[in-house]
Amino acid sequence: MDRPRILIASPAAAADNNGNWQTASRWARFLRGPYAVTVAGGWNVNDPAPDLLVALHARRSAQALASFKAAYPERPALLVLTGTDLYRDIDSVPEARASLDLADALVVLQEAGLARLPAPVRSKARVIYQSAPPLSPAPPATKRYVDICMIGHLRQEKDPQTFMRAAALVTTPGVRLLHIGGVLDPILEQAARDTAAATSRYRWLGPLPHARTRQRLKRCHAMVIASRMEGGANVIIEAVSSGVPVLASRIDGNVGMLGPDYAGYFDAGDAGALAALIERCVFDPDFDALLRRQCAARAGLFLPAAERALLTDLVDNLLPAPRTA
Repeated sequence: MDRPRILIASPAAAADNNGNWQTASRWARFLRGPYAVTVAGGWNVNDPAPDLLVALHARRSAQALASFKAAYPERPALLVLTGTDLYRDIDSVPEARASLDLADALVVLQEAGLARLPAPVRSKARVIYQSAPPLSPAPPATKRYVDICMIGHLRQEKDPQTFMRAAALVTTPGVRLLHIGGVLDPILEQAARDTAAATSRYRWLGPLPHARTRQRLKRCHAMVIASRMEGGANVIIEAVSSGVPVLASRIDGNVGMLGPDYAGYFDAGDAGALAALIERCVFDPDFDALLRRQCAARAGLFLPAAERALLTDLVDNLLPAPRTA
């Protein structure tokens, strides 16, 4: 018997190097073997029909999901919800809301996401934390600079300007704020260039390949995620999996990843509070140790084996088990 076919419909491609693409690529690796897996930008009625459609993003994959379920209502579809889905689109975009009803199963990427779903569809949702292979922390060394990084493309949802404003407020010599990410908003690109020109401790490094980004991250003292909207950020997982503590905006998507009692939160948009956290984590050893302990306590949630097990269990329940000869 041929292996069941799975199509992962991802609005992001490898060139985008963003969280949606990392999810699509990683899930394809996890599922290949027992299943024949393809990743594509979408699906329409002229394409070969998979046995299971995995749709990333309720709004951007809405057409693919609707077309598939109209043509093959008996075949299952799984919808993975992102930050803009959960915290914007399902409230304001009818196609995104319709995707919740069409899908046979829903996945949110952190525990707080369940509460954002309408009650009638919550029973078909489950949490699957994303994962990253652990990296050994960089060895302690005497360095000229203490680097704090932010990883995320220049777009409003990531709120890079709070990170830029914090760079002007940090006063301790030797602390650098490094921003890794490509341009999705030319206004923010200009803001990054202006900040770098005005504030020597801020450096915008532009987009870097994923492997290089992880290596740069593991050598940083801490990572900042300043987002106003997140579904379950890969960068948090990659920081925690590298032994790097996180300084995070206090939004549901980040609290669902790091836990409600995490000590490294600041209010979204509050550059002064972020600057104070940066100074504290660099020069208060007890606070730095607390953040590292709290991150380490969450690390088990983000192991590849855990994500693979939850994903394959879900898929196995949506599809008949592949037969072996």
